[in-house]
Amino acid sequence: MPAARDDTDLVKAARLYFQDGLSQHEVATALGTSRSNVSRMLASARERGIVQIRICDPAGRDNQLEEQLAERFGLAEVRVATFEPGQPAPAKVGQLGSAWLLDTLRDGQTVALSWGTALQQLVWATTTDRPRHVELVQLVGGLSPVAQATTGQELVRELAARLGATYRYLHAPALLQSPAARAALESERSAADALRAARRADIALVGIGAVGVGSSRYVVEALGLTAAEQAEFEAAGPVGDVCARYYTLDARLVLRPLPAVPPGVDEAPLSVAEAVLDRTASLQPASWQAEVCAAAKRPLRTGEVIDGIGGGTVYGVIDSAAAARAEGLVPIGLLSGAMVLRDVPQGAVLTTDDVRIDATATIAVLRKLQDRLIAAELGATPAAA
Repeated sequence: MPAARDDTDLVKAARLYFQDGLSQHEVATALGTSRSNVSRMLASARERGIVQIRICDPAGRDNQLEEQLAERFGLAEVRVATFEPGQPAPAKVGQLGSAWLLDTLRDGQTVALSWGTALQQLVWATTTDRPRHVELVQLVGGLSPVAQATTGQELVRELAARLGATYRYLHAPALLQSPAARAALESERSAADALRAARRADIALVGIGAVGVGSSRYVVEALGLTAAEQAEFEAAGPVGDVCARYYTLDARLVLRPLPAVPPGVDEAPLSVAEAVLDRTASLQPASWQAEVCAAAKRPLRTGEVIDGIGGGTVYGVIDSAAAARAEGLVPIGLLSGAMVLRDVPQGAVLTTDDVRIDATATIAVLRKLQDRLIAAELGATPAAA
């Protein structure tokens, strides 16, 4: 059985190899032993704690946690900052976010920003050696109590200056007192253009607020809730907000009681995401009442291909679901790319006898599935496909 290695010899071998940079062969020559023995000595030095290796990642990222988050939530990319006590965590988050943004940006893109301290740190950390030909837009309007440096307007302007990019403001308050006020604002051309640009953004940079802290607290105060509404709001369990929309710990959107309405990106995409990812519904139908069908904008000729919603061939009309099923009316969402089978006069509502729909298209397959599920739930007859 070999004799236990002397710690003094292990320290000598470790210093020569790790501090002086000698090769294992050179260490063996200096100590008068073999190279294989030096390898074993270095391994023993690590096992006994004589040698302790510390890896300092200059990027400051927690790769293990990033991988866990990506796997848990199916994310394509994740950045998690590492920091030690006394280090400014927000600044590190901003540096990682800025590095990701600069690496991701492509000319011609639109970037939308909300507000908050984390985004402020990202903006402050951003520098570039060449102009980026992108447009920056706001996701959230203004709120007077929010610190000027963290507002959407200031962040959009500052980031545009740092990138050499163009920008546009959303000239609107963060909260409006009624859906009617929101509709009136969104009918204004400047606001509508800004919101349209935000909806088609290629990249959205949003902060996640904590209820009771910073801008998230100011939004709640600006809602002007009554005591009963405040109690109902708190009972829903909101823990944070994104763009002035509040969420619970299990990512449910808190819809009530919110008497003030934030203009901006619609809740519909958020509700769809919740339904797909979390199997939860913001709204549920009580009955199958209506169907959005399609009427010809102009005379349609046999062999024409319909261009769908917003095109020049059809427009939407609402009919009762029972009538639509009985008459074989085609839902307008299924008509993009459908071929006209016979001449259809202007204003006539299209039926399944008028067009041929690609039954293998994703939208058609999903519509059939929806019809079956709703029919089973409500006891209705599925629409003809």
